[in-house]
Amino acid sequence: ITHSEWSSNDAYSASAGSNAGKEKVDGASFKRLPFNFCAVSLQPFAHPVCTSAGTIFDLTNILPWLKKHGTNPIDGAPLKSSELIKLTFAKNDDDEYVDPVTYKVFTDNTHIVAIRHGTTANVFAWDTVERLNIKAKNWQDLVSDEEFSRADITTLQDPQNIGARDLSSFKYLKDGVSTLTPEQEAERNASVNVEALGSSAKILKAKEAVTRARASRDNANPATSTTLKPPAGTKRGIAASSASVQAAAVKSFPYNAAQHTTGKAAASFTSTGLTPQTSGERALLTDEEYMLKPKRIKQKGYARMQTNLGSLNIELLPEFAPKAVWNFVQLAKKGYYRNIAFHRNIRNFMLQGGDPTGTGRGGSSIWGGPFVDEFEGPMTHAERGIVSMANKGKNTNTSQFFVMYRPAKHLDRKHTIFGRVVGGLETLAALENVKTDERDKPVETCVLEDVVVFVDPFEEFMKMRSDKEREEAEKREIERMGGTEDEKMTWTGKRVRRDGAGVDDSRGAEVVGVGKYLKAQVKEQGPVTTTDETVGNWDQGVAEPVRKKVKGGFGNFDGW
Repeated sequence: ITHSEWSSNDAYSASAGSNAGKEKVDGASFKRLPFNFCAVSLQPFAHPVCTSAGTIFDLTNILPWLKKHGTNPIDGAPLKSSELIKLTFAKNDDDEYVDPVTYKVFTDNTHIVAIRHGTTANVFAWDTVERLNIKAKNWQDLVSDEEFSRADITTLQDPQNIGARDLSSFKYLKDGVSTLTPEQEAERNASVNVEALGSSAKILKAKEAVTRARASRDNANPATSTTLKPPAGTKRGIAASSASVQAAAVKSFPYNAAQHTTGKAAASFTSTGLTPQTSGERALLTDEEYMLKPKRIKQKGYARMQTNLGSLNIELLPEFAPKAVWNFVQLAKKGYYRNIAFHRNIRNFMLQGGDPTGTGRGGSSIWGGPFVDEFEGPMTHAERGIVSMANKGKNTNTSQFFVMYRPAKHLDRKHTIFGRVVGGLETLAALENVKTDERDKPVETCVLEDVVVFVDPFEEFMKMRSDKEREEAEKREIERMGGTEDEKMTWTGKRVRRDGAGVDDSRGAEVVGVGKYLKAQVKEQGPVTTTDETVGNWDQGVAEPVRKKVKGGFGNFDGW
């Protein structure tokens, strides 16, 4: 084991090196997407299209995504299929992408641009466009002779700006969103043709045998530790056995399973200091990480801002801004917003607060540092009473927020909207009329006394999930015990044991169903007399059966 292995930042072990606690260097996880790859499928494209920003997709992969999400998978901005631009690449005889004028082969280090003409664009090398169009002041496409302007030039790949093709910055990859279509999911989950695998089929058959053995062991009676075998010919027992094997064969993941694995298999493969791991187990998200995924929690929350001039009832929107709502709710429960002055009040614009220092330069999030913006939702700053996060730039949200006095569309996609005022508009009007100085700081008392959370959407979500898990556990227990009382009874009035055999309830319990009529008929016929079975003596002979004499014919020739 080398020293660098133990002291690296990404060392995976119980005891890490001296630099394991060091913060990651910016760009350390940089992964570059090749220019001829689709940004959604991460595979070479066949029908290239791009956005106005120059992100390249394959048309067959981006259309299902837009139909399902309606956003750009790279940054989460709204995107429509009509905004896509069809790209026309030139190829040489070796099927390589080239510049259509100089025939220079495109590489990952080539500055590539596209000249737009409506919904289509021709692809060139930047050197060609700069030398033959821009410097020569020839504003005609070198392939189609169509006129264009400098604004029609879209950069597809710039070697000096490789961050635009950084896979680690793609939003859908960071969120762990699957990009497979339902057809691709079905194809991935389809069963394997064992007969076509040759010698590899033995491994799969062995796995199936182990799965069946485990299923039979799990179905064993805990009291006797023996497998309950259904009687021969009982369809119920056979169906139950096959269903249990099929259920065991289907691998189920926990609800909080991540899209990525734990990394133990890869780490143990490359490190001699770890116990070998052969299975790629999925990593498990914490409850907080699981709930803070967009569009996961659709329940709305409600809180009340108590000020010295009255109360404001706030509706919280965690569906599209879960991090902002979580931060606000947790800080409120912590008492962070208690007795804080509003430090900025601009009439006909907004009221800002949430800074314990009262200067507008303080405050921290529930995580200690700033958190990212959330712009995926349909909410905009289009009405009075919108509640948004205040920041000092991109992804710098902390504890400060502001309440709008009037629409301000220029703030869209600059500040995260996480709530709106649904009650106490007269209090909002009183706050707006508070006098301020030349720096928009209130000169009269304007204090946020406390924030009380009435409905926590995250607690409601976890409560519903726990109730659902309890119901599923009860359902599985009922199925394990053979079903409900109605399901345990056959149409003849017999109970069905766990092993599938019928049990007559004529002794003790009353028989229901058709069986009760059979029992009544037996009572009418009276008791049936029975005799004890006897066994003869050991030396008692056994009488031979009398042979039937055949009349006529030759018989069996015994007399010959």
